[in-house]
Amino acid sequence: MNTPFPEGFLWGGAVAANQLEGAYNEDGKGLSTQDVAPQGIRGPITEVPTEDNMKLVGIDFYHRYKEDVKLFAEMGFKVFRTSIAWSRIFPNGDELEPNEQGLQFYDDLFDECHKYGIEPLVTLSHYETPLHLSKQYDGWVNRQLVGFYERYARTVFTRYKDKVKYWLTFNEINSILHEPFMSGGIYTPKDKLSKQDLYQAIHHELVASATAVKIGHKINPQAQIGCMILSMPTYPLTPNPDDVIAAMKSEHMNYFFGDVHARGVYPGYMKRYFREHGIEIHMEPGDADILKHTVDFISFSYYVSICETGDSSKRTQEGNLIGGAPNPYLKASEWGWQIDPQGLRYVLNMFYDRYQKPLFIVENGLGAKDELITGEDGVPTVNDDYRIEYLNDHLVQVGEAIEDGVEVMGYTSWGCIDLVSASTAELSKRYGFIYVDRHDDNTGTLERYRKKSFHWYKDVIATNGQSLRRSGQ
Repeated sequence: MNTPFPEGFLWGGAVAANQLEGAYNEDGKGLSTQDVAPQGIRGPITEVPTEDNMKLVGIDFYHRYKEDVKLFAEMGFKVFRTSIAWSRIFPNGDELEPNEQGLQFYDDLFDECHKYGIEPLVTLSHYETPLHLSKQYDGWVNRQLVGFYERYARTVFTRYKDKVKYWLTFNEINSILHEPFMSGGIYTPKDKLSKQDLYQAIHHELVASATAVKIGHKINPQAQIGCMILSMPTYPLTPNPDDVIAAMKSEHMNYFFGDVHARGVYPGYMKRYFREHGIEIHMEPGDADILKHTVDFISFSYYVSICETGDSSKRTQEGNLIGGAPNPYLKASEWGWQIDPQGLRYVLNMFYDRYQKPLFIVENGLGAKDELITGEDGVPTVNDDYRIEYLNDHLVQVGEAIEDGVEVMGYTSWGCIDLVSASTAELSKRYGFIYVDRHDDNTGTLERYRKKSFHWYKDVIATNGQSLRRSGQ
């Protein structure tokens, strides 16, 4: 069959610095919020790093990146999404001068990518605010972070202007609504954080994001700078109008972030929300003009869809860890994430209809407990047919969306190499095409092994999606 994927489609994989680099205290790096969260996003925060924090070692990518990039190249990656650890560049976040050793590491990493013709796609802030900014300033609640972030962004835009074409400002920026410490570095406990402070912090992030777009384009007019949103398409649980309105309101809370990034103004539904909740966003002179520096493309993660209902008795978290009501028509992964490939086609259409900007799927994947076995050739591998099925079905729906007329730039599967889970800080929740021999008890050799999905994805890229199996084939 002919492939719907356009020539030049950016196939690749995605990771985050804090989940695989390790080397948390090497070469001048400062502590980040991740270094004191040994149990993941929802776990307790420690005062200092503890040995049980898997992220302190990750998969030792900091020392093994050449080996890993070579494996990505073997799969045929056109793009590799990673992040810069802010505290490698500015260890405390508020210094005047950057850490040269940190800058050099990413120079070397990006050079290694280009050696194989792989374009870096770089996230500026991926769930790892410098810990000093969190504790001393209460993270993004404090307006001063806009200036600190601007200095950081200007530094890396200037340093890598000839090496990085694609940039993202904040990872899953709307996740601050759910996890203010991990997403926004807000040290105030979640249950004590006022809506006023939360939405003021969001405003500061939106201003910082638009500022990054402005200065990034000035430094390199050819740069493509996007936002990154956690997408959760929301269906009404029933045709009851109460459920439909509940779903609409849920969607609004996520669309808000895309609307400001793509349209440059606060939408009316959020102004109503602010009025009804007594929230008054303090805008400094010039903020409204800064927000008009809109992104070049919209990127997003997609793992689950959710249902919403006006009947609170039916709203549980049994179906999805993220919330909402369970969808009776969908199966779930062993971590409770409901699997909905068609939801990806749906959200692609919704975003494109709304913004008419290119879209980039920068996270999508299946976390599962993989079993390492000895292959027919005597080399360890994983028969992860369940992952192949999951990714195949989602990519078929990406093809459907492209047929619908949606402009899709590329697709980077999440955790293209096994890494430490953000939500649980486990390594047993594996996403990769490449198995890493490290385990939740900190044992393992850190050796890399190709899974069955490695060869499958290599074929998908080589055929530009033509090898994907549609249902019934």
